[in-house]
Amino acid sequence: MANGGPVEHGFPHLETVREAVTALYRRLSYDTVRTFSASVAPVDVAFCDTDDLYLGTQRVAHELVRHYRLPDARMIVSFREMTHAANVELTAGPEYFVELNDRFRTHRRDIGAALAHEVMHVYLHRLDLSFPSTRDNEILTDTATTYLGAGWLLLDAYREDAASSQKLGYLTPEEFGYVLAKRALVFGEDPSVWFTSPQAYTAYGKGLALARRDEQQPPLTAAGWAGRRRYARDRRHAQDPHAPGAAGGDPYSFTAQPPGQLRVSFPCPTCHQRIRVPVRGRVRARCGLCRTVLECDT
Repeated sequence: MANGGPVEHGFPHLETVREAVTALYRRLSYDTVRTFSASVAPVDVAFCDTDDLYLGTQRVAHELVRHYRLPDARMIVSFREMTHAANVELTAGPEYFVELNDRFRTHRRDIGAALAHEVMHVYLHRLDLSFPSTRDNEILTDTATTYLGAGWLLLDAYREDAASSQKLGYLTPEEFGYVLAKRALVFGEDPSVWFTSPQAYTAYGKGLALARRDEQQPPLTAAGWAGRRRYARDRRHAQDPHAPGAAGGDPYSFTAQPPGQLRVSFPCPTCHQRIRVPVRGRVRARCGLCRTVLECDT
């Protein structure tokens, strides 16, 4: 939790975020991901200053348990002084003990954001889905929280001005915006209408621009002129080793399997699983993981 300190910006964890989206689809399946088409509604996690602290916190925790479809999980929430925003004790259940930073006693509007992350820890624990390192596992948790409909709360908790700052979670504001945008493009929703933080709009806009660029990379037909020209050059080099070499850095790659039959592989713009198609002009491909239909010009 950044509390008055510097807030990291940009996309430093982008590779891990994309791996997390792929892992989510692989573990849950396309059908299960689609059951989260509705995000957590602001009215269901609203918390005003006149609400009883503990009863209100339990109500919000229960709503997030319901959203994640953990009907037999019970959250016991308490408050104490700590460095991090919150902590959850992962056990066999059905009771889970969540500790929230004492800061939330007076910053109650952000209790839903803190609980969204901690309840997702429980959800992933029950799925037995995790990444090896603590850092990557926290990025997985933030990504899953956002992609499954509760992460807009975490981005909305980001506020920054000349005198103070606050950010929850391990992703940067722009990375939260990116995952929110990936979700919005899949489910056709606009999470920006729920933001109360002015800085959240800006971060979401930057994330949305990057998410749209994912859908405009060659060999997809939506790629721009510069991308298509670069792709054609790299394809010539793959077909003729004596042609000018590729500059590198592009997400696609060419292989000849079997020899003489060139294929190109590239990440699915929705779930980032790599797709391999033959190089033979216009091709329609369907991702086997997220079922996205892709129009390609190979």
